[in-house]
Amino acid sequence: MTSSAHKSYQSLIALAKEHAVLSSCVEVLYWDADTFMPRGGVQHRGAQLAALAGLVHEFHTSPKVADLLAAVEGSDLVRDPESPEAVNIRELSRQHRLQSRLPRSLVEEKARLTTVAQQVWAEAKEENDYARFQPVLDQVIAVSRAEGSALAGPGGDAYDAHLGQWEPGATAAELTAVFSQLCAELRPILNAITASRKRPRTAVLKREYNVEKQKMFVQSVAATLGFDLTCGRIDVGVHPTCIYVGPGDVRITNRYSERDFSRGFFCALHETGHGLYDQGLSQESFGTPMGDAPSLGMHEGQARMWENFVGRSLAFWKHFHGRLREVFPEAVGEVKLESFHAAVNRVESTLTRPESDEVTYNLHVAIRFELERALISGALSTRDLPGAWKDAYKRELGIEPANDSEGCLQDGHWAAGMFGYFPTYTLGNIYAAQLYAAARAALPGLDESFAEGDFSPLVGWLRENVYRHGHRWTSAELIRRVTGSGPDHRALIEHLRGRYGPVYGF
Repeated sequence: MTSSAHKSYQSLIALAKEHAVLSSCVEVLYWDADTFMPRGGVQHRGAQLAALAGLVHEFHTSPKVADLLAAVEGSDLVRDPESPEAVNIRELSRQHRLQSRLPRSLVEEKARLTTVAQQVWAEAKEENDYARFQPVLDQVIAVSRAEGSALAGPGGDAYDAHLGQWEPGATAAELTAVFSQLCAELRPILNAITASRKRPRTAVLKREYNVEKQKMFVQSVAATLGFDLTCGRIDVGVHPTCIYVGPGDVRITNRYSERDFSRGFFCALHETGHGLYDQGLSQESFGTPMGDAPSLGMHEGQARMWENFVGRSLAFWKHFHGRLREVFPEAVGEVKLESFHAAVNRVESTLTRPESDEVTYNLHVAIRFELERALISGALSTRDLPGAWKDAYKRELGIEPANDSEGCLQDGHWAAGMFGYFPTYTLGNIYAAQLYAAARAALPGLDESFAEGDFSPLVGWLRENVYRHGHRWTSAELIRRVTGSGPDHRALIEHLRGRYGPVYGF
């Protein structure tokens, strides 16, 4: 390693860390907007975020960064492609190339517009008023098309460019094949369950659950799983999310319902899975690719693992069922463990994605994947979106929303300009299934540990095999190295058959 290349690398990393500190200020503003910001502050918050987005973009596209990358890209630092130095150089170079294609004015306009659009969406959803949201959605789509076209370059696909921001290397064509294969195997499972006379009773989940007690219970469960509350928070927000502000500061927001225990609890487990990943990343590498996840799909894989593979297991509830009965004696006191476990694993076609079960969840995602591609390409207009949504739900799940609030207004992702995000949920389910199977093979006493309230073996395994590697490999390569196979939906199908087959006889 030449001293010149070493000095350039150190300067590059120092700049990256400075940029990360600036980006962390953006995350705090997003968290505040979701939790405590008064509605009247949305215009000013949009201006704040636009200004910060411009400064963040300036780092990515600055000539100084370009010069430092040029000084290190051909050096001995990249000889070992898996070394931290090579990984950081490779990914910072990729980010620089992509961001340099975007005009700063476009970056600022999207940040400003989507801040306002998210509040308009929230109000439109609350009032079941799609007409109020449609004009601003048109604006967001226009900005997103421009962004996608700029990122894709001449002859490129705008939707693929959006997808690549969340899942580097993925294409819509590849994911179309994944969804086709997965949904073809999900439908017979759903049909077998629907045709069965066995219907777990879910009344226990619809009883009265005091929200303040739910918050305390969620905090206790998150801490037991390993989420460090001295370095994190769990607050009430408009939409469940997890925000990684920086080392020692991971913020979860959640929502609760007094008459639906599952809604708040499993969303909280999902976000806790994200939080465990963020707290498990290398703190020393914060601000560099080695301190970041390789893709959103891998991050979603951690969340879906804790929400479903762990959180809906019998072993999990062997530990937490007794504690739940103590907190909510009137709601759960007389309900046996087996009955409660069956209730939280009920499968049925519903209208909402976040609260849907493991079997139908990916059908919800497939619908959104189909519709957002059409919105970006122009094949579907926002005027026709409500009808297209209803048609898709009738086709895929046999049900129709009664109104737009439980239809095309139920998710805020498009208001935030997050096109290409939805497919990562399904990729996350696939990654989670493969990783969890590998963890169970490596840790044969996992169920016994869960039943005793000890989740550290799984957290430790994930830290060793996933978290510490940061962006060393693509998600597909990480899965291959950890499980011995590339991304494969069959592990998810095997999990679903194993969980529901013995109950419903298929």
